[in-house]
Amino acid sequence: MSDALNSIANSTSMNVSRETFVQSGPRIIAIANQKGGVGKTTTAINLGTALAAIGEHVLVVDIDPQGNASTGLGITKESRHCSVYEVLMGEANLSQAVQASAVPGLFVLPSSVDLSGAELELITMPRRNFRLRDVLHDAAETENKFTYILVDCPPALSLLTINALAAADSVLVPLQCEFFALEGLSQLLRTVEMVRDTLNPILAIQGVVLTMFDSRNNLSVQVALDVRGFLGAKVYDTVIPRNVRVSEAPSYGKPVLIYDMHCAGSRAYIKLAGEILRQERQAQAA
Repeated sequence: MSDALNSIANSTSMNVSRETFVQSGPRIIAIANQKGGVGKTTTAINLGTALAAIGEHVLVVDIDPQGNASTGLGITKESRHCSVYEVLMGEANLSQAVQASAVPGLFVLPSSVDLSGAELELITMPRRNFRLRDVLHDAAETENKFTYILVDCPPALSLLTINALAAADSVLVPLQCEFFALEGLSQLLRTVEMVRDTLNPILAIQGVVLTMFDSRNNLSVQVALDVRGFLGAKVYDTVIPRNVRVSEAPSYGKPVLIYDMHCAGSRAYIKLAGEILRQERQAQAA
């Protein structure tokens, strides 16, 4: 694994100086799209791995009751004795629930089946929209000193997703290259605007990443053109291709960057991480 991580860190696509990322607290990015199967979890896992490979301390917060990000990072269901559910309910603190993944510098706040009932319980709780924000404020006090927190959201504009948006600095939107992509994106952007107006005035769109792209498919190409025409520079140059190795990796409890760092999907996620880091550098320099 160390050879793979060194190769990722040395990739020319990741050649971004760490001195440019001095910040007072962790950068919190919600990875969200109300549509399922668009690559949210895959993006959270592999972007987190790429950031950790260059020395960032990264926490992946899995607030999807399906718990796929936890599984994909090798956190077994049997080991999730304390999860994001207990933390949101005030039954445990962040440091009690966070687990280290097999990737150095990459940690997980795992999900569990209990989270499926959290929506109903949160409705009657004080600060119901800010439970995750309050939890992640504790991240600055943990011994790991996270520099990036990636929140893998459920495939719905639910109270859990609202918690993620209320806690985040920005939203990263994976968007599958399919017919209804723009319709779903418009709904998400309206939700982001609502959260910005009522709960979190600093919330911004980090960017849109096109996923499951098939250059042989005319529809994929047309959707990509339409999205770029609609959002312009907010759409990353990097596109994530359809790739069987990306689909296989979670069944082994590994990021695809570790499972097969030379496949097309891994190369794309490394390139995406480099693009995001350069975007961060430019924003801080402005």
